[in-house]
Amino acid sequence: MGYEAALAGYEKFAFDDGRWTRDVYRRGSGPAVIVIHEMPGLHPLVIRFADRVAAAGMTVYCPHLFGEPGRPASHPLSALTMLGGICIRREFNVWASDRSSPIVEWLKALARKVHADCGGKGVGAVGMCFTGGFALAMMTEPSVVAPVLSQPSLPLGASKPERAAGIGASKAEVACARRRFEDEDLSMIGLRFFGDPFVPDARFDTYRREFGEKFEAIEIDPKDARPGGLKHPHSVLTINLAEDGPTKAAEARVLAFFQERTGAA
Repeated sequence: MGYEAALAGYEKFAFDDGRWTRDVYRRGSGPAVIVIHEMPGLHPLVIRFADRVAAAGMTVYCPHLFGEPGRPASHPLSALTMLGGICIRREFNVWASDRSSPIVEWLKALARKVHADCGGKGVGAVGMCFTGGFALAMMTEPSVVAPVLSQPSLPLGASKPERAAGIGASKAEVACARRRFEDEDLSMIGLRFFGDPFVPDARFDTYRREFGEKFEAIEIDPKDARPGGLKHPHSVLTINLAEDGPTKAAEARVLAFFQERTGAA
């Protein structure tokens, strides 16, 4: 089975939205949560977080968007060596500060399906790193009720002010999310380590300006990170998650947020 053995506890199926077909891994029971993996792929520490979502009483869905499922993040074919190929794929807008990526439409279709399959109040979604902002853009799908943005790193190119402040969502997507937050009493969570060059201060300032108290920022001192991965701690819920302290508290908050919003609690 190779690297995919890391997903042995999951049911695998192909999901086609009419434009793209991607494999999805499912585990658990209860309302649905979509875990959108980070760069470089659906690695074992993303799967560990997904396992914990399932253990908390929800059905977790892990779509496979790039990389090799189950391959460790420490593999020589790392995030940086993958990035050049990802940048030119039509599913992703890597540099755009004012629009989301086309793959978000596929994710929204998946959310509709899993809500129909699992029921509950709605669907939770967490994006990580390269996919971090996708959960916000998914709010134009009515079934999505619990967006979590973990170290949202798009658009790249934070040396340019407009990209540093960009959130990879269109004005229409932002307006829809803001309206739903008010009308349905919803909110979202954003997570990052202070000083992360891929998640600049200006980006979180934009979330605060656009969403006010509906944006719950969880910002962690890098000294509290588990070592590993990039030079500066980056992956809050996976590689740099310590099993105690602020990162563990952040994980617990995200799980509780999903339980509450989806109706699993």
